Amino acid sequence: MESRASAPPAPDTARLEVCLVGAGPRGLSVLERLCAQERKSPRWDAVTVHVVDPDPAGAGRVWRPTQSRHLLMNTVACQVTVYTDASVRIDGPMEEGPSLYQWAKALESGTLDAGRETAHDGEVIAEARRLGPDSYPTRALYGSYLRWAFDQVVANAAAHLTVLVHPVRAVALEDADTHTGRDTDSGAPPGAPQTVTLEDGTRLTGLSAVVLAQGHLPARPTGTERRLARFAARHALTYVAPANPADVDLSGIRAGQSVLLRGLGLNFFDYMALFTQGRGGVFTRTGDRLVYRPSGREPRLYAGSRRGVPYQARGENEKGAHGRYFPRLLTAEYIAALRGRRDRGGAAIDFAADLWPLISKEVCGVYYAGLLTARGEPGPATEEFTEGYLRAEPGRAEDRLLDEAGIGPAERWDWQRVARPYAPRDVTGPAAFRRWLRGHLDDDVRLARQGNVGGPVKAALDVLRDLRNELRLAVDHAGLTAASHRGDLDHWYTPLNAYLSIGPPASRIEEMAALMDAGVLDVTGPGLRVSADADDPAGPCFTGTSSETGARVRATVLIEARLPEIDLRRTADPLMGRLLSTGQCRPYRVPHGRKDTGTGTTGDVGNDAAYHETGGLAVSERPYHLIDARGVLHPRRFAYGVPTESVHWVTAAGIRPGVGSVTLEDSDAIAATVLALPPCRPPARGRRPDLPA
Repeated sequence: MESRASAPPAPDTARLEVCLVGAGPRGLSVLERLCAQERKSPRWDAVTVHVVDPDPAGAGRVWRPTQSRHLLMNTVACQVTVYTDASVRIDGPMEEGPSLYQWAKALESGTLDAGRETAHDGEVIAEARRLGPDSYPTRALYGSYLRWAFDQVVANAAAHLTVLVHPVRAVALEDADTHTGRDTDSGAPPGAPQTVTLEDGTRLTGLSAVVLAQGHLPARPTGTERRLARFAARHALTYVAPANPADVDLSGIRAGQSVLLRGLGLNFFDYMALFTQGRGGVFTRTGDRLVYRPSGREPRLYAGSRRGVPYQARGENEKGAHGRYFPRLLTAEYIAALRGRRDRGGAAIDFAADLWPLISKEVCGVYYAGLLTARGEPGPATEEFTEGYLRAEPGRAEDRLLDEAGIGPAERWDWQRVARPYAPRDVTGPAAFRRWLRGHLDDDVRLARQGNVGGPVKAALDVLRDLRNELRLAVDHAGLTAASHRGDLDHWYTPLNAYLSIGPPASRIEEMAALMDAGVLDVTGPGLRVSADADDPAGPCFTGTSSETGARVRATVLIEARLPEIDLRRTADPLMGRLLSTGQCRPYRVPHGRKDTGTGTTGDVGNDAAYHETGGLAVSERPYHLIDARGVLHPRRFAYGVPTESVHWVTAAGIRPGVGSVTLEDSDAIAATVLALPPCRPPARGRRPDLPA
């Protein structure tokens, strides 16, 4: 147990004890806000904050500093922080600190205390020297930054605030019955003290508040995943279920062994790096082309997905640390009017009718402005065109403006072509698709090099990323109808947004092309179907077939190249599983018709037909009180972050400086509510002290 403790308080002092479950970036942010608020305006004589996480405090599991340095973030260094700034709307004090890039440069120059994690770590110092503001850092470096930030927060805490770190998992959360002094997972009064039980038997009792700030949690396998795992075990094959690639032991996969990767998103690129650079392969540049020099230890890689095309490369950053596109149509005022319509008894927001037309207009407007600027059109003329285009009705009015601007049909934005970039002739067979894909990868790198401001295509796609905050205002907390949430948001827009705007650095696309040229990697084509084949003439195997190119590959290793689905109902986390099974939490439900009460219900909890049930953890509106199976808010329990996906949208996005980070505003609100809680009612007299089991 790590600690930074002050002198123990006297028995009659006003005392607050808080438990943070999850010590990654979100848990760190709540801790930072608790410390900042209590230092500026002390409310308590003594505050103890228990930080519970089996992985390094500050970094958590996903960003732990010990992971492979071949794994990259997909955000540039200057756009990563943990600290507040003037752009965030918070009630607590603003306390600025270095971004990841600023920290690295200070570390390089020796003007920053390295802290325990990095004081003697040559790899960290070496990467800090190489890092530019628009470089993509390793996840390990980000983990070192988070560890340093955690140490700074603890070291600078007020003298009356103690931080205790428990490097184990939490397995249970209960209310203390103030009449009997016993812990119970049902029926205790709402103001009762909280008890958190840890995996090692330690019981943290007398807690005034518990904040759940976990990241991606383990999930029980689906029926399909169980069948594939059983098939692999029966036939001495290898099946890797959805997981963070950094957590997967790949040492048992041999050189030359055939590996089928299902998925072409960010996890695919992680596995690609681990199987190549991670095994000693080297990328070198010959002229303007990247070439892969194999080590001989690589497996033979095959990959595919339903779309058949990898996530698009991010445009090179030209926005600096704080730059973003500000909407001209999808404004906060427009969204407030939409939500007000429902509050007045009208219809909820329909994504396809109310939001998508404006998103499309914003994207196309930036694209066409970029085309005109690239041609040398003067700024005032381009702005005049953009204003006219944004006002124009879809159809003839838009076409007339484009004709007048000299933007012909071949240059016009086509969402169908953007979402499905190949033509029918490109998928007539495996060879045709391979030729098309190689050209597509080169084109993607070329467009990315043009930048996310100067390049018309990547500037337009970056609008999707910059509109996240506005979209959250619209869709969070049942802003959409249930049908629109399920069909338009979950099944259509969120995957499209991921494919187009949260892809890897251009360097990863270039590496993928080099691996195809080297014969290390092949891509099957769109419409990937995977099956377990016990009757293959060459022996039992997994097969991958493309429904469009007709390609068929066989493999002895199948890897699900994606993270587990966020679904409370399938959680394998012991704490969340117990909370769910005892009715202390519930999945979030989007109402089909009537106005949401703010608890994920419309007042009729028993009527399942009134809802679309998601896999997200149900919480109230900010400050995100946990909601139990009856729809009751718990005054001393809070949750935010990845497990609440569907209540909130794109919860995995990190904290960015200068753009009003929602995560910072959330953590400040949670911290303020926790510090303002009334004291717990003490448990019954004569209760025995809690001891580790």
